[in-house]
Amino acid sequence: MVPVVSIIGTSGSGKTTLLEQVIARLKRRGWRVAILKHDAHGFEIDREGKDSWRHKKAGAKTVALSSPDKFAVIRDTAVEWPPERIIASYLTDADIVITEGFKKGPFPKIEVVRAAHSKKPVCGKDPLLLAYVTDVALKGGVPVFGLDDYNGVTRFIEKEVLRKAKPSTVSLIVDGEHVPLKPFIEVLLREAVIGMTRSLKGCEKARDVEIKVRRSAPRKRK
Repeated sequence: MVPVVSIIGTSGSGKTTLLEQVIARLKRRGWRVAILKHDAHGFEIDREGKDSWRHKKAGAKTVALSSPDKFAVIRDTAVEWPPERIIASYLTDADIVITEGFKKGPFPKIEVVRAAHSKKPVCGKDPLLLAYVTDVALKGGVPVFGLDDYNGVTRFIEKEVLRKAKPSTVSLIVDGEHVPLKPFIEVLLREAVIGMTRSLKGCEKARDVEIKVRRSAPRKRK
């Protein structure tokens, strides 16, 4: 897993504005940033009448779009994917993943509290809370930044999340769930897979390897 930090807060508190400013500053500092936004109410990214929309309406479970500079995947899921699975599957090429939302998620959190919307934090007792960004006088034993202190928040994320992250080079997803690995298991898996892969023709200099294993063939549906 790459380092992850969640920006949380009530609707209208200013999360998106903070993210926009922090992303730009981290990029200028040379960091590759990925964003994962949580939408509890669902969303649509396809337009009615487009080919991909027609394919999806016809019954395709997954529709992928590819171009020379980007790709997109629209996929039905039986249950919501946990953020760890999404990150491990699609966002591993970033130096840091910042999520907007996931207030109950397992990641360090920075909460935005704006007096005009709510003066009460939603994660005040969360042990993963790192800091507040607010115009309210809050106490809680964590650093407090002003709503427009974008440089301060950026430096804080760089110091407390990016610089302190422990490098991890193996992600294991089992039945859709991210499985934390002990260091010796991580080393064992990495060295075994890379060692065997490099013995294959054309893979001698392999750096990134993705393997998916299915124990049984998918059942045919009537």
